[in-house]
Amino acid sequence: MGSRLRENITSGYVEAANRLNSKTARRRIAAYVESYDDVFFWRTVLSPFEDETRYFEVMLPSHRKLERGKKSVLMNLLATKTGRDLICCVDADYDYLLQGITETSRKMLDSRYVFHTYAYSIENLQCYAPSLHNVAVATTLNDHQLFDFNNFLTAFSEAIFPLFVWSIWHYRKGIYGEFTITDFCKVIELGGFRLEDPYACIRKVRHKCYVRVGDLQRKHPDAKESYLALKRELQEELGVTPQTTYLYIQGHHLFDKVVALIMSKVCRQLVIEREMEIKRQSVHSTQMRNELSCYSHSTQDIEQMLKKNMGYMMAPEFRRIQQDIEKFLSEQ
Repeated sequence: MGSRLRENITSGYVEAANRLNSKTARRRIAAYVESYDDVFFWRTVLSPFEDETRYFEVMLPSHRKLERGKKSVLMNLLATKTGRDLICCVDADYDYLLQGITETSRKMLDSRYVFHTYAYSIENLQCYAPSLHNVAVATTLNDHQLFDFNNFLTAFSEAIFPLFVWSIWHYRKGIYGEFTITDFCKVIELGGFRLEDPYACIRKVRHKCYVRVGDLQRKHPDAKESYLALKRELQEELGVTPQTTYLYIQGHHLFDKVVALIMSKVCRQLVIEREMEIKRQSVHSTQMRNELSCYSHSTQDIEQMLKKNMGYMMAPEFRRIQQDIEKFLSEQ
């Protein structure tokens, strides 16, 4: 019986269970998330707010049907299952920037029981630029700052920002079929990335964006005023700047096609440097083989280290999430 109740958990059920506990027991707040990968992220968000009076349990919406995804999480709003003891935690996607234009955007923004990432997804925050050098060090155990991730992603963001505004413009106008997220991601693909000349791909991306922006301007000659108004809103009200656009593009594209691609080249070079150092310093071949083997077993998988990266806790977007949680708890 207990498992069936768990499969169909609602805010009312959690609230009733909390009332049955002794007055000294901690209040349980269930937090629905989209997927397994989201559990750890939202745990880092919610943990600081646990105390002797309350704790959070982060879980998927269903334990019976293995339902996942934003739609599954937000379906709880339709049944009015959320409340003071059950919250929803989702990726913002474009819904934050759409500001209620679509039904999903309204559901996400209007409910005080739904919390979102502000950045497009948790993958974007895992790729938070100021933290990426630490990821490279954790992966390779080599602290040589071979590459400036922050400068590169700033330049990348500045190159794609004008086209990104057009992407949001199409979704705001309800004509996203004319210029989809997939279309946008194809334009901003880096192509070949070389450590010898890392900004060559930025120049190519900037040129591709310039050409596509020109095409869209010609296609929508009357859009200048609305485009500029949206551009101001994104920067002044929603926190999207030309330098941080990478946080708001499709998360899987940023993770797989940009950051992981660059990180693999950087980490490979850092590993080679460390191996060459071991070879130079070894007194004899046996010591060299042992040290190389020891070092090889100490290095980590790049993708897994990115997924475990918690450097996003320094990001303004992460602090905004925590401010929302703090406001919610203060109202209870």
